[in-house]
Amino acid sequence: MINQASITNLFDREAIRDCLHRYCRGIDRADEAALRSCYWPDAHDNHGSYCGSAAGFIQLALSVFETQPRNIHQLGNIMIEFLGTTEAAVESYFTALQRAPDKTGAIKQVLLCGRYCDLFHKREGEWRIAERTVVYDWVEKQRPPKSSETERFGPRQPIGAPHPNDPVYELSKRRAAANNHPKDLIGSGEEEP
Repeated sequence: MINQASITNLFDREAIRDCLHRYCRGIDRADEAALRSCYWPDAHDNHGSYCGSAAGFIQLALSVFETQPRNIHQLGNIMIEFLGTTEAAVESYFTALQRAPDKTGAIKQVLLCGRYCDLFHKREGEWRIAERTVVYDWVEKQRPPKSSETERFGPRQPIGAPHPNDPVYELSKRRAAANNHPKDLIGSGEEEP
């Protein structure tokens, strides 16, 4: 039997998953608004090479994008354990391919596998990360391809790009435009006079 508590639990789980997926888009597309929407303003982030405020991590991540890197983050297993009605411990397995120039300008590529160990808080009906610790289970330095992306991808276009130039943002514009249209009332019994 489904009761209100079960329905709320399902909605809460989906809101947490949505936040995690939004983080992946935000980090891969250098989308500052998406990244900020994943963390509470007072959140803490321990990414191993960075440990401090989530706001500081976001600024660091965005500064890396000035070097035009290539990032791909994917999530696997997501385990959500509610610690109460407004707090959840969440473990999310991730795989990330990161490619960017180092301080000398040489392109470096690394495959990272691990887990985001997050404490989520629900405030005013919204779930966001309050604390994050990234646990690394696999790190593999790789030899990046010598050819350019244009050569390698050939006719496989468009190539992913940072915010706002990635094609996914065109879809978002369509959604926004659709939400601004007046409701179609024809045949609904609510026809305007």
